Amino acid sequence: MTVPMWTSEFDPLLDEGLDWVIRLKTGAPLRSDLDALQRWREQSPAHDEAFKKAARLFRQAGLAARELAHEQQSEPAAAARDRQSPRSPGGAITRRLVLSGAVAAAAAYLVVRPPFGLWPSMSELSADYRTAKGEHRKLMLTPDIALELSTQTSVALRSAPGEVRIELIAGEASITAKLVSQAPVVLLAGNGRISASHADFNTRCLDGVVAVTCLDGSVAVEQGGHLVQLRASEQVSYSTAGLQAAAPVDTTQVSAWRTGLLIFRDRPLASVVDEVNRYRPGKIIITNDGLGQRLVNGTFQVDRLDHFVAQVEQLFGVHVVSLPAGVVLLS
Repeated sequence: MTVPMWTSEFDPLLDEGLDWVIRLKTGAPLRSDLDALQRWREQSPAHDEAFKKAARLFRQAGLAARELAHEQQSEPAAAARDRQSPRSPGGAITRRLVLSGAVAAAAAYLVVRPPFGLWPSMSELSADYRTAKGEHRKLMLTPDIALELSTQTSVALRSAPGEVRIELIAGEASITAKLVSQAPVVLLAGNGRISASHADFNTRCLDGVVAVTCLDGSVAVEQGGHLVQLRASEQVSYSTAGLQAAAPVDTTQVSAWRTGLLIFRDRPLASVVDEVNRYRPGKIIITNDGLGQRLVNGTFQVDRLDHFVAQVEQLFGVHVVSLPAGVVLLS
C-alpha cells in the first residue's frame, strides 16, 4: 500500500520513532541511549512497530538520496549536521523535519541538475529543437522530410549545401523521408551516420548506445568503417564497442511512442521503470533487485503514467513509499 510521508497528520509515534532512529544513526549512542530506546519500544506493540517502520523509512530515504544526488555525504558533513540538529523534543526542528529536509534537498538536487531537464551540456544547449520530459513534438523540416521528437530529446540542424543533415544529440526521434531526386537525409547519432531517401525510421540515442530501426523502406547505417543496410522491421545498434549485426524487431513496440503508448513484451520491470522515468515527472526507484527482474507485459498510455505505480502495485503486490518531488520507492 502507498505510505504517505511527512504530512501535517504525521503519526506522533512514528515521529518519535524517527527521532530515535536519527539519534542513533547520526550520533554516538551510549549504552544508556540503547537502554532508553528499549524501554520506549517495550511500552506497547505500537511503539515497537513505529520504531521498525521509522528504521525502514530512514533506510529507504537514504537509498533515494543516493540515487537522486549520485553522491554520498561525507562523514564530517554528517557529523556537522548532527551537531547542528536539536536533540530536544521541544526544539524548533523535529527529527522528522531533519529527515524530510535531507530527502527534499536530494530531490531539489535532481530538479536543479537532472540528467536532461536543464540541458546542461554545451551540445544540448546548442540544440535547435528539444523536448521536455513527457513532451512530444512534430516538425516538417522540408516538404519531403518529417521529424518527430520523443520525450527529453534534443536535435541540431547540421545541413550542408544540397543535403539535409540532422544531429540527434540525445533522446529518440523518427524521420519520414520521401525524397526522389535530392540527396538522402542524413542523421548523425553518437559516432555513426544514418541515411535514407525513402524510408520511415526510428533512432534512439541514450547512454552511449544508438539503436536504429527501419519501420519502412531502406536505411543505411555506417559506423567505424562498417555499413549495415536495414530493411523494414530490422534494427541495428552501435556504440564505442562497434556496429552490431542487424536483427528482426517488433516495430509496433519501437514506434508506439508516436501514438502516445508504451508497449512492453517480456521486459524486466527495471527496464520498464527506466523507460517510464523518461516520461513521468519525478522518479521511480526499485529497491529490490529481485523485483526488478520480474517480467512485464502491458500497454501504457503516456498521458496516464500517473497510474503506473498503482498498476505495478496491483500486478506484483509491491510495497510503495511516496517521497517528496514525485519520488516513489518500490520494494
